[in-house]
Amino acid sequence: MACGGFTCSKNSLCALNIGYVMVSLLMMGGAAWGKWFGLVSSFRVVGGVVGVGIFLFFVALIGLCGAIKHHQVLLFFYMLILFTIFVVQFSVGSACLAINDDQQERLLEIGWNNSESTQKDVERTLDCCGFYTFDVNATCDAVCFKTHNCEPCGVKIQVYAEDALRFVGGISLFFSFTEVLGVWLAYRYRNLKDPRSNPGAFI
Repeated sequence: MACGGFTCSKNSLCALNIGYVMVSLLMMGGAAWGKWFGLVSSFRVVGGVVGVGIFLFFVALIGLCGAIKHHQVLLFFYMLILFTIFVVQFSVGSACLAINDDQQERLLEIGWNNSESTQKDVERTLDCCGFYTFDVNATCDAVCFKTHNCEPCGVKIQVYAEDALRFVGGISLFFSFTEVLGVWLAYRYRNLKDPRSNPGAFI
């Protein structure tokens, strides 16, 4: 059977979705590991990552079942969901790569002010206190607070945030193109006849 045929399309779609399953399990495991070892104390961050992992897992499961059974309805919904994810992920990836320093600083300040648990994580990890200024009368979990010789976290965060945004943007764009591949494979496979079935029966 040629690579553009029924069997190759089925196997390629199955392999792609098995890859998505592995990525989703890695996301959930990574979030649980970070929470277990105290690297992340925010339940919202951990819950968000686990939620995305569960969603990706079920989308991959739909695609896998549709590919194995050559199920037209499952493959249609799989294509629809995957295309929607592609649009969102491509937009997020492009925004991460296009954001400038001023916008980045405003977003970081909003995130800093909205989550006390995130503040504590950042202060403990980066050994800094406060966002713009260091206040000796405030409470801080950083080691440097004992000697009252701490730097503000804003500058330190921006250095890491710039690298993180580039990394997230690049990964998002990479995975968005795998989703386009998934939509194309599902569309192609959905319109192929199963050579092992009755030639007159096409579901």
